[in-house]
Amino acid sequence: MAFKNILEDAKIAAALAECKDAGTFCHKKFFTTCGLAGKSAADIKKAFYVIDQDKSAFIEEDELKLFLQNFQASARALTDAETKAFLKAGDTDNDGKIGDDEFVVMVNA
Repeated sequence: MAFKNILEDAKIAAALAECKDAGTFCHKKFFTTCGLAGKSAADIKKAFYVIDQDKSAFIEEDELKLFLQNFQASARALTDAETKAFLKAGDTDNDGKIGDDEFVVMVNA
C-alpha cells in the first residue's frame, strides 16, 4: 500500500466508509479520520506525492476527482461539487491546483 509507512489501514478504511456515498466527502473529516491530520509536514508531503499521480508537483482537479482511489482502488470518484469544494479549500494562491505546501496547510487546518 502506498501509505503503508504513513497511515494505518484500519483508519483509512474508516475514513473511506464515512464518505462512501456521493455528496458525503469532507476533506477535514477525511484527513482527521484517516490519521493524516496531525502528522508531520514531511509525512503529509509523502502522502501528497502519492496523490500527485502525474508527478507534476501539483494536485490538479482531475487528480482530486480520483482522490479516494489513492487510498483504495475500488473507492468512488468524488462528485464534481465535492472536487470543486476540495480544490477551493486547498488552492490558496488560486492557480487552479494544490502544491505540497498548500496541501500541508489544508490537512492541518
